[in-house]
Amino acid sequence: MLHDRVLVSAENAGERTSSKGILIPATAAVGRRLAWARVVALGQHVRQVEVGDRVLYDPEDRAEVELHGEGYVLLRERDLHAVAAPRVDDGQTGLYL
Repeated sequence: MLHDRVLVSAENAGERTSSKGILIPATAAVGRRLAWARVVALGQHVRQVEVGDRVLYDPEDRAEVELHGEGYVLLRERDLHAVAAPRVDDGQTGLYL
């Protein structure tokens, strides 16, 4: 990985369930919706995230790449909207906006 690039493995973007238990198909049209992914690799200039963190990004502004039969998304660090990190102290949200 070079510079400020972040390689992430996108979480399942298929069917999902609402908080009330309603099944929402993957083909349902929704407004602009951000997606969560897990960080797999980092460039040497990335400062805010670490491998294994969950990050929030806009799936419309992404570059997809396939490595060894697995699909990944290549992003710039500045394209990340939030980080959910297990390394955050107890009592805090773990999200950096």
